[in-house]
Amino acid sequence: MLIFSIVGARPQFIKASPFSSALRTRHREFLVHTGQHYDEDMSEVFFQQLGIPQPDANLNIGSGSHAEQTGAMLMGLEKLMIEQHPDWVVVYGDTNSTLAGALAAAKLHIPIAHVEAGLRSYNRAMPEEINRVLTDHISTLCFCPTTLAVDNLAGEGIREGVLMVGDIMVDSVLRHKETARQQSDVHARLGLKAGQPYAVATVHRPANTDSPEALAAILAALGDLEIPVIFPLHPRTRGAIANYGLDTAASVQLVNPLGYLDMLALVEGAAVLLTDSGGLQKEAYLLQTPCVTIRTETEWAETVESGWNRLAATERTAIREAARSALSARPTNHPSLYGDGHAAERMVAALEKTS
Repeated sequence: MLIFSIVGARPQFIKASPFSSALRTRHREFLVHTGQHYDEDMSEVFFQQLGIPQPDANLNIGSGSHAEQTGAMLMGLEKLMIEQHPDWVVVYGDTNSTLAGALAAAKLHIPIAHVEAGLRSYNRAMPEEINRVLTDHISTLCFCPTTLAVDNLAGEGIREGVLMVGDIMVDSVLRHKETARQQSDVHARLGLKAGQPYAVATVHRPANTDSPEALAAILAALGDLEIPVIFPLHPRTRGAIANYGLDTAASVQLVNPLGYLDMLALVEGAAVLLTDSGGLQKEAYLLQTPCVTIRTETEWAETVESGWNRLAATERTAIREAARSALSARPTNHPSLYGDGHAAERMVAALEKTS
């Protein structure tokens, strides 16, 4: 089989690594990078560290409005699909690259497999929610990470082609966790002493970065914590802080985006993670690091139910108190929620069986 895989952003690179490895043992893969994340710290470093083959094509789309990005991707992906005649198109997660790949394939009557299907935050104000709902409804195979995801799809009338395969990010974490422990020197580079408690923070969603008030509240809450905070900055966030003229406390260390191995090592060693990222919520859970999600809902509801994740509205007091609660009440139980690290193998087997 010829499988057409589409990636474009950090979470997709992480998911594509184990899938590509499992797929290429028996089949051909045509890997397309849309260029949605194009900064070297958020793109090329992941290909290097995760051992992902270099893309067969890079559309170099870059930034722009949702319509501009998705439209440009549609045109570029359609042309490549017509040239390559793939047996399947595989899309990951919930970005504009995901939706563009699924739409292009659907119009050309090419079967679509959606990795990480069935997630729902039930917040239609989030572009990611629109992307994942639409992609699920036009996919031939929906690869679900959890039984809750399967139930979400059933509630929308999607029952055919739905498979609970486990979470492919478990595959990646298990594969690279020990390497991160041995090879990453991120703690020394950032001046963190052995045994020193610290927090990690990431913020990138428009709801938190496009509002000066929201971003100011987040930065103030981080400064209220009584431990150092390492804050790798998404380019959007760095620009917003500069444009709004916002200040950070001395305890908050702003750094450039970090590669996958450095982030694994940093999050695993952290006392708490504060984030609005879907993928990092789950990585924190897998690494047994308490998390505060700076949102009022999450697609990873299991992490909240287990006590390892707390939701906090974008308010200084709410974020500060959620972080203090996470620091003082670490759960003792850590249920296995997301599978055994063999999701990629199950996905490849399902593609073979359905072809």
